Amino acid sequence: MSNRAAIHTDNAPAAIGPYSQAIKAGNTIYLSGQIPLDPQTMELVGGDIEVQAHQVFANLRAVCEEAGGSLNDIVKLNLYLTDLDNFAKVNQIMEGYFGKPYPARAAVGVKALPKGSQFEAEGVMVIGD
Repeated sequence: MSNRAAIHTDNAPAAIGPYSQAIKAGNTIYLSGQIPLDPQTMELVGGDIEVQAHQVFANLRAVCEEAGGSLNDIVKLNLYLTDLDNFAKVNQIMEGYFGKPYPARAAVGVKALPKGSQFEAEGVMVIGD
């Protein structure tokens, strides 16, 4: 018997491919990448990196909450940026969503992201004991 369960919330964008918003396995939740889509319209939000970063973190927060946790339960976070010159801006915005101790993290420059997004984030969350 599998202990895997899909996590889904209407407060985050629906999957745009064959994947789940998150998968819970035991007390670990694997969060799929979130791009800055408005969950209601499924359209990409504003053009600047600040607006996109806020939407990405809001989407991640919604999935974390649906799984019974919060952004502060994320232990590993991976960030993908199409322009690493935006690294400092994303760091500043991230500080408003996460408390110390911050999660372990990687930030990777990529050529392109789905739907023309400038930013994507995914992570691993651990809840409970």
